[in-house]
Amino acid sequence: MPKLIGQPMPRAEDARLVAGKGQYTDDVSLPGQVYAAFLRSSRPHAVIRGMDLEAARSAPGVIAVLTGQDYLDGGHQGMDHVPNPADAIAHEQRAFNDSLTGHVFNQRHIPLPIDKVRHVGEAVVMVVAETQREARDAAELVDVDYDPLPAVVDADKGMLPDAPQLWDNLPSNLCFQVQIGNPEDIARIFAGAHHVVRREFRNSRIVNCQMEPRSALGSYDPESGYLLISGSQGVTRQQLCIADALKVPRTQVRVISPDVGGGFGPRSMVNPEQLAVLWASKRVGRPIKWTSDRNEAFLSDYQGRDQVARAAMALSADGRILAVDHELIGNVGAHTVSYVPLSNGSRVMTTVYHVPAAAAKLSAVMTNSAPTGPYRGAGRPESTHVMERMLDIAARELGIDRVEIRRRNLIQPGQMPYRSPMGLNYDSGAFAANMERALTVSEWDAAEARRAAARARGRWLGIGVANYVESPVGAPKERIELTVEPDGRVDLVAGTQTTGQGHATTFAQVLADKLGVPFEAISLRTGDSAFVSVGGGTHSDRSMRLVGTLIVQAVSSLVDLGKPVAATLLDTTEGQVSFIDGEYVDATSQRKVGLADVARRIAESGLPDAEGAAADTHRFRVVAEFNGRIPAHPTGAAVCELEVDPDTGEVELTRYTSIDDVGTPINPLIVEGQVHGGLAQGIGQALYEGFQVDPESGQVLSGSYMDYGVARAGALPPLRIELTEDPTSGNPLGVKGGGESGITPATAAIFNALADALREVTTDELPMPATAASIWEAIHQGDRV
Repeated sequence: MPKLIGQPMPRAEDARLVAGKGQYTDDVSLPGQVYAAFLRSSRPHAVIRGMDLEAARSAPGVIAVLTGQDYLDGGHQGMDHVPNPADAIAHEQRAFNDSLTGHVFNQRHIPLPIDKVRHVGEAVVMVVAETQREARDAAELVDVDYDPLPAVVDADKGMLPDAPQLWDNLPSNLCFQVQIGNPEDIARIFAGAHHVVRREFRNSRIVNCQMEPRSALGSYDPESGYLLISGSQGVTRQQLCIADALKVPRTQVRVISPDVGGGFGPRSMVNPEQLAVLWASKRVGRPIKWTSDRNEAFLSDYQGRDQVARAAMALSADGRILAVDHELIGNVGAHTVSYVPLSNGSRVMTTVYHVPAAAAKLSAVMTNSAPTGPYRGAGRPESTHVMERMLDIAARELGIDRVEIRRRNLIQPGQMPYRSPMGLNYDSGAFAANMERALTVSEWDAAEARRAAARARGRWLGIGVANYVESPVGAPKERIELTVEPDGRVDLVAGTQTTGQGHATTFAQVLADKLGVPFEAISLRTGDSAFVSVGGGTHSDRSMRLVGTLIVQAVSSLVDLGKPVAATLLDTTEGQVSFIDGEYVDATSQRKVGLADVARRIAESGLPDAEGAAADTHRFRVVAEFNGRIPAHPTGAAVCELEVDPDTGEVELTRYTSIDDVGTPINPLIVEGQVHGGLAQGIGQALYEGFQVDPESGQVLSGSYMDYGVARAGALPPLRIELTEDPTSGNPLGVKGGGESGITPATAAIFNALADALREVTTDELPMPATAASIWEAIHQGDRV
């Protein structure tokens, strides 16, 4: 049987999805279903003095008009998002335990606020009506008496002593402040350095832009409990959070996530509307559906990035890095949803370079803006951007070639395994070779000739390189169940949740190879807490790394489980039986029996050593579960080439090279697609996307696709993508992960190319996104024009 691992197989899911046969949350309806709409705050910060709900209650079709106080009166509590993630090494600990403020803040998130609103778009009142239109019309009749308060949307300003305070129990809006490394030691190194580079970088806030808007269908049955049908990145976390908020056992909450149209991180956590439809369903006695429109999504979806980095790098005269010292300030938003970006960003801040000493001061700040959560890469693209920009700046100031300064500082093969100053252990990664390959494929050495040709056409060419490494962590818990049915079908249950990654294809490729069964015989079940009892969900490049490892373990256990049964069927001893290509073989007679034969015998007679007649003793089934860390560090390099029209500031990406080491690529076609997707998001953030909020009024200025840019197909340049394979020894498949390969170096490579194109007119750091208007302004403020 030909091996499937490593084969670029088309995705098994696509025929159904492309034909429009997918089933997303809004496609599902329940008998007696009614609809919810939410009145959302028009104020960024205000005391709720009162609400007039009568007009809404009297509106046609209205069943209920509900407030946060109704929710609390029902005996419920706010959601605990558990924002402080598990430590990257010791998973039983939290990433942040000590804070200079004396505590790590975590405020439960009530689905409808009772005292104050804290960001524009926050849901304030929930209306339930017979139809969606009636619910929305009635919500507009609700009159809320607000007492406006000063607002702050900028994290830097949120830390000032006179900044408006969001929560009474949180002085200075600081969720936590942490010092990593020894600042005195770092200061001594900086004092003795030949050269010091300092810069500030503002990584823009972006909207998630999922293809499928958020939607939730909740129902309650007195006997079975709560049922939530809603897209997520893993049902287990949703189930636990909701059960905790509703104060019921987890067995009273069932979460189903059908097809999901994009996750990218924010769908890992529970949103207020998901909890609200469940609570309200019990209250009104009917299933309730809510589906977001795009304007709601812009105002209320958990958002990404929004980080300030004040970076400092000390160097020797020959351009070798002596130390880095960063201050990272993360904008948490109005509710404590996630501290993952700061955790990830600080851990990987020295990336692929040999940095003898490093320190970082981290501040997580609450502001009157939508909460932020992990967004594709979650801290790694931010840190890569800082490191790669700093190297370009250092090279220019020291008069060293941009590539050469990287060559002098890259961690070399002889230094592996390498422990970074932030505690990461790199077991593999050909960092220098990846960059050299990227330079070759991109034809870096011929760029000067292309630059001259572009100049002759009136355009300014720039080229930039960026190296990267990731530190995928994610939830430290996963489980699979593997069953061979008597008809030969193989059932795989996993706690991850595809949101477009093609799990049904890649998991089946691994299982087919390891178990020796046809690809077509395998079915994957996920997305229902009725049968998914444990799982960490899909994020942080964790799915194949963890599930793949568990598949290998489970296959070994399954083969062993079936061996005595096979021996009985072959009329031999267990010691004479081998498992070869999906069949048990008697070494003496060469007679064979298949997995289905064994499954049928077990179904008929039970397992030989099983006592009693429990149902599971009649199933050819094993379970594999993991608690801990399986570290891996995907890595690579990217080269971006672009041209700037100096008359308009328009940017055209003309070439983009991506060299990615994802370890063993289970399906190169899917990995390449993930690189494409990540790159599109990176281009979007670099050049188009930027969630704009008026700093004085706190009002959202980019509340729709009319005034928020995303990268369209025409923005993507010709792509030169290669995969290099340097498998990690940390798991049996050698998998590192590929979901964040495209996005991690993207803004760094693009901004380095932009700086190169504009090098004769400005050395200022361009704002992110670098729109045509901001580039034009930079050009015309320069000395040449």
